Parts: sequence; structure tokens; C-alpha cells
Amino acid sequence: MKAAPPAQTVGPTEPVPAVAASTTPEEQIDAAYASLKGALRDELLERILENSPAFFEQLIVDLLVAMGYGGSHKNAAAQLGRSDDGGVDGIINEDRLGLDRIYVQAKRYAAANQGGRPDVNGFVGSLVGLGASKGVFVTTSTFSQPARDYVKHLAPSIILIDGRELADLMIEHQVGVRGYRTVEFKRLDEDFLMRNDRVW
Repeated sequence: MKAAPPAQTVGPTEPVPAVAASTTPEEQIDAAYASLKGALRDELLERILENSPAFFEQLIVDLLVAMGYGGSHKNAAAQLGRSDDGGVDGIINEDRLGLDRIYVQAKRYAAANQGGRPDVNGFVGSLVGLGASKGVFVTTSTFSQPARDYVKHLAPSIILIDGRELADLMIEHQVGVRGYRTVEFKRLDEDFLMRNDRVW
């Protein structure tokens, strides 16, 4: 029987500090939550890389709609991925009325393939040619520091979203994830316990 290929990794999650014995229960819970979220982030990126480019484009549609862009899902999906302009993968309305548009570039890069300034420069050039003022460049990998520095003072407003930020946005807006357990913690009601004028 042929052995299964090793799972593709997308880069290590930032290590969670060891919980000291002197930490409070609340601090231990926060540390455990950070560890679980980091593992979920890695799993999300691994699954995205295992899927097709079309899946990734649809994922960006779902995320942008969940964040409030594009109006209805139908309208957003109809626009994203249907632009034939070079360097732009799609267009989505910034608001429900379509008063402004955001141009989108989505690159499903492996962890070792970092988005550099030339990649961003090509996207910016396309925006300038289209007369566009806003763009979002999304990648499953990371962006180099020169790429991030380059977009800081550009006339078109460019937002770079790397793999970590993408996964965090997916978790925050419930895209590709769902809650499976809720734990409610109780604490003392000081207002109730400090009332000395209670009549029994």
C-alpha cells in the first residue's frame, strides 16, 4: 500500500507562550484560545491550498459579502472573476448602491512564494490604467516588506491581505468555520452581594 504524501504546510503559527503556574484561570483560557485559533488558522490555509483557484475566488466573494461589501451575494458573485483586464481578477461594489468599486487580485501562493513588490506593482499599474482608486490584493502566502512599504503612499488606496490576515478575517466573519461549543463562565454579582438593605 502506497504511503500518503505528507501534508502541505503553510508556515508555522506564532508559538503560544507556555502557561506559568502563577497565571490566573482567565489567562490560561486566553492562552488556550490563542492556541486553538492558531491551529484553526493553519488548517484553513492548508485546505485553501488543496482546493482549486476557482474555489479561492469564490471564497473571496463569500468573505467580502460577509464583511458587508458587494450588496447581495448574487451581485457580488456576478462581478468578481469576470474582469478580463490584465492584473485584475475581479471587481466588487464597495457598497450596496454601487457608488464605488473595489478591484481585487487574488493569488493562491504557497508559503515559500512570497508576494513581492513586482507583483503589487503590476496590480497597481492595472488600477491606474483602469482609473481605479481602490484595490485589494489577497494572497495565501505573505508580502515582503518592500511590497508593504510600496503601497503606503500610493494615490490608489491598496490593501494587502496575507494568509494570516485572510484566515483571521474568515474566522471573525464565520466564513469556512462554525462554532461547535459555547462555554459560559459565571462571576460574582457584586451589586447584588453588596446590598445591605435587603429585607428578608
